[in-house]
Amino acid sequence: MTQIPARSEARDFGLVIVGDEILSGRRADKHMPKVIELLAARGLHLDWAEYVGDEPARITATLRRAFASGDVVFCCGGIGATPDDHTRECAARALGVELELHPRAEALIRERMQDLAREQGQPYEPDRPDNVHRLNMGVFPRGARIIPNPYNKIPGFSVADVHFVPGFPVMAWPMIEWLLDDRYPHLFGGRPYAEKSVIVLGSMEATLTPLMERIEHDHPGVKVFSLPSVDHPEYGRHIDLGVKGDPARVEPAYAQLLAGLKALGVGLGPELVR
Repeated sequence: MTQIPARSEARDFGLVIVGDEILSGRRADKHMPKVIELLAARGLHLDWAEYVGDEPARITATLRRAFASGDVVFCCGGIGATPDDHTRECAARALGVELELHPRAEALIRERMQDLAREQGQPYEPDRPDNVHRLNMGVFPRGARIIPNPYNKIPGFSVADVHFVPGFPVMAWPMIEWLLDDRYPHLFGGRPYAEKSVIVLGSMEATLTPLMERIEHDHPGVKVFSLPSVDHPEYGRHIDLGVKGDPARVEPAYAQLLAGLKALGVGLGPELVR
């Protein structure tokens, strides 16, 4: 059985998006920008993301890393009951546990089937083959906890701090928001974060690299970022050059960055704060 790291108060957040339709371009991913937004509203930020298609071995390997990371991870997609939905079985395989029908999930799915029957003016037939098949959506790795789904009652599930929600944004987003507010409010605002940058005109990254390396050396924990652009409608060819991390560390690092740029004699545009 996979050993899941103990929880700590300093947590990273990750996102896994499952589905061939994302990799093929049939659908565009909307989850990552929304998760970034939900985290930012709570003083948190996304540390990493992975995309994986509907190939079970790759999904299992990805989830094994997620469970071993000790991070809070949201996994979107692949928890339905059609042949291309492999996430539930891959999660169990990554954990080294069996799948089993979760009793509360079964009750919620049966409630949903009864609701549908009433809406359609038909009798509820629990033993009808399609209704029996729908119960597969409540088959989770042993020991999982359910995640309520306010859209149609069909739950997601959690094992430790890895959380599995549907691929549909209308379901996934309120479920992720509920997880954050229900299980992680103690982390809100716990990782102060800031970005400060300046638009650098008429320079090349190779020229700026020694300055970037010096700043990271002089300010441990601060990351320097360089985002070049060749066809910006206002600035033309330029570099968005800055620092990010704890606000108290960002301020002196940014001051050193500006001083270094002025010493190099490069053109500077507006400064940006995020």
